[in-house]
Amino acid sequence: MSITRLGIVGAGTMGSGIAIASAARGLEVVLYDVSPAQLERAREKAAHFFARAVEKGRMAAADAEAAKARICTASELRELADRELVIEAVFEDFDLKARLFEELSEVLPAETLVATNASCLRVSDLQRHVSHPGRFLGLHYFSPAEINPVVEVVAGEKTASETMERALAFVAATGKLAIRCRDSRGFAINRFFCPYTNEAARLLDGGLGTTAEIDQVAKRVLGAAAGPFFVMNIIKPRINLHAIRNLEPLGPFYAPARSMIEHGEADRPFEIGEAGEIPEDRARRIGDRLLGATFLPVLQELDEEVAEPAAIDLGAREALKFANPPCASMDRLGRGEVERLITPFLQRYGITRPRSLERVGRLVS
Repeated sequence: MSITRLGIVGAGTMGSGIAIASAARGLEVVLYDVSPAQLERAREKAAHFFARAVEKGRMAAADAEAAKARICTASELRELADRELVIEAVFEDFDLKARLFEELSEVLPAETLVATNASCLRVSDLQRHVSHPGRFLGLHYFSPAEINPVVEVVAGEKTASETMERALAFVAATGKLAIRCRDSRGFAINRFFCPYTNEAARLLDGGLGTTAEIDQVAKRVLGAAAGPFFVMNIIKPRINLHAIRNLEPLGPFYAPARSMIEHGEADRPFEIGEAGEIPEDRARRIGDRLLGATFLPVLQELDEEVAEPAAIDLGAREALKFANPPCASMDRLGRGEVERLITPFLQRYGITRPRSLERVGRLVS
């Protein structure tokens, strides 16, 4: 049974983006938030998005007006009771989400699918706070959700197979690319993206480069459309720090860097100037650190069977805009070079050598 009526809890950046993307594909959306001002901003964002779509020739005016009209707002959770799927998109805080799912359980019928947009929290941990847990799963959208094509689809320990099938059909019907992930902190993409941004902050803390230099090297070695500091400023240092802290239980390698904490807690953007000419030796050291900090968590998640190498690379290319995705890059560099890049991290943080290192050279072949 296809999903045509969608509910979203949280009208911030992610919730409003999911609403726009879904309404553009014909779904009737009810967007809930406790803040009337946030709902008004979401309405303005949708109006601007569809107006621009008409201006750019991507939508006919009548279609844009119809899509905009398919987004309704709500100030009470009970207004979501007739939805076939409800997606939670509030701040990445476990206790906040857990309380919300307990409240939703009281107003939603047993057959309503419920999803979390959590990026780094385990779906199974949140699932314990939902009645009829078989209907619960993770649908992690990437920002900006109105245009980013990737959604990680994550089954919790008790998620029913029918729930997954309906969710995958929903993702496809809304024009998104589904990446199936095993339930793990950070799932397939943030598992390595967060350490990559965190290592950029460690490089800054250690005086190995400026923000502009590190961004420039990252764009070269990973083929990134934008460097880590530029991206962190877009997604907000506070949000990035919170995601990194949710990965910290995985071990000391994942602990946030000093400047990450400072900028995140103050929600202060990183200053990025001009890079200029970077000495070759410094650029090589920066590049080695960024690659090693990206490859190591990818190898760890491959050990844990979180996702297939091709799916990880798809997410890196489409969600993060990495022209050189990690698994293909490791295959190209070869096992010996990858081992050289990750060994300093293994030694520094007391990490066991990933078994998947043996697969390098044939990860995506």
